[in-house]
Amino acid sequence: MKRARTTTPQQRTRELARIHQAKKQLGLDEDTYRAVLERVTGQRSAADLSAAGRAAVLAEFERLGFAPPRRGPFPGRPKNTDAVPMLGKVEALLADAKRPWAYAHGVARRMFGVARVEWLRSEDLHRLVAALEIDARRRAGRERASAATPPDTH
Repeated sequence: MKRARTTTPQQRTRELARIHQAKKQLGLDEDTYRAVLERVTGQRSAADLSAAGRAAVLAEFERLGFAPPRRGPFPGRPKNTDAVPMLGKVEALLADAKRPWAYAHGVARRMFGVARVEWLRSEDLHRLVAALEIDARRRAGRERASAATPPDTH
């Protein structure tokens, strides 16, 4: 017996977004879109679909040629990283800390009220690098302290 597939509300939202993305990419008008939904699942609205129904519709759209966009190897990486040396420095500090670009964007948002690192002014970019270097030193100090402390052997 097969178990019912359960999804979180966030998964449902992502799947519905992908269905609508496929509809747009395939150039389906409203009537054709609803006809495909009804043919595949018996429902005329994506909102009424179960998890299995959403999966079936996505499989059908992929069969019809839908190719979901692929994320690059570094999600959130600014397009001008190679052209702006300080962004390269930010990227190196993030890589050393094993942190995503989202971390740097969050720091920029908190420090300067700017949503993306690539939108920072030059002086703010220097301050961001300084903050990331301070964070790296802090982490290195903690790692040295934890390595120097012998394990408790009671």
